[in-house]
Amino acid sequence: MNFPVLALAVSLALSAPFSPAVTAAAVPEQTVVQAREAVPEAPKVYPSSPEGAPVTYELRLPVLMYHHVVYDWQECNEMTVTVSRLEQDLQWLAESGYEAVLPRELAAGAPMPEKPILITFDDGYRSNYELAYPLLQKYQTKAAIAVMAYMQDNPGGNFLTWDMCREMTASGLVEIGSHGYAIHNLDGRMGNFVPGQANGVQRRKGESDNDFYCRVLDDLRYSFDRIAQETGVPPTYFAYPFGKTDPDADAYLEGLFPLTVVTGPGKHTANLSKGLHQLPRFTVTMERPPWALLKNT
Repeated sequence: MNFPVLALAVSLALSAPFSPAVTAAAVPEQTVVQAREAVPEAPKVYPSSPEGAPVTYELRLPVLMYHHVVYDWQECNEMTVTVSRLEQDLQWLAESGYEAVLPRELAAGAPMPEKPILITFDDGYRSNYELAYPLLQKYQTKAAIAVMAYMQDNPGGNFLTWDMCREMTASGLVEIGSHGYAIHNLDGRMGNFVPGQANGVQRRKGESDNDFYCRVLDDLRYSFDRIAQETGVPPTYFAYPFGKTDPDADAYLEGLFPLTVVTGPGKHTANLSKGLHQLPRFTVTMERPPWALLKNT
């Protein structure tokens, strides 16, 4: 899959109502009690795993994947949605009864709403802060953003800064996760997927264990450490670059991150009774809105 938006951005970065007249005394106590009792407590789904064991839920979780958000007058591709469409998505999810959760809440075994959803953004574009974050605040919707931490350490204008990451983290609405440090092909490939090569965390043909450890596993650990240092919150989730997995990287990642997500196939909701790793996601585009993706879930 080609990633034109990411390639361009990486190339730029690498080159450098209350009325005071009404008081509580004016309302009979009985009426107040009745009003409180009329609001039922929302049902919750609790973990099905024993305490101390890896967290599981008897629950299916839709996971949505976004990347870059653009203004309405800008053209879109498979990696982008307009800001108006994103708002339409969030409004539809709220009206349909979905309640967004964060990876750290799942990892902690927190009670889940009956209709949870996990909203994710990959790569860490600046638009996630400038365009998406105000909408998350408006709708009080939570989302997780997986950053390529190299881009925060070497800001190039089109990606989030650490200050932006800290601000969103402090809001409680956003969780910053890892998309690797530079392992997202941030070399001469400029972030693009190249068929026939080792992409993301994949082992190169004939690569020794030591070379794989230094090239891939050190990168994953460094991304974890940088996010923890800069945001003050150790990341709890990892998004596989290009959705590509590797047996040796998988084992390491599962020990480092309680929750991991992959790009596809995007045909099913994640079955949390099997754990919180390699959860499949639905790719949201202008042609594939949430209401079309989730209609059969």
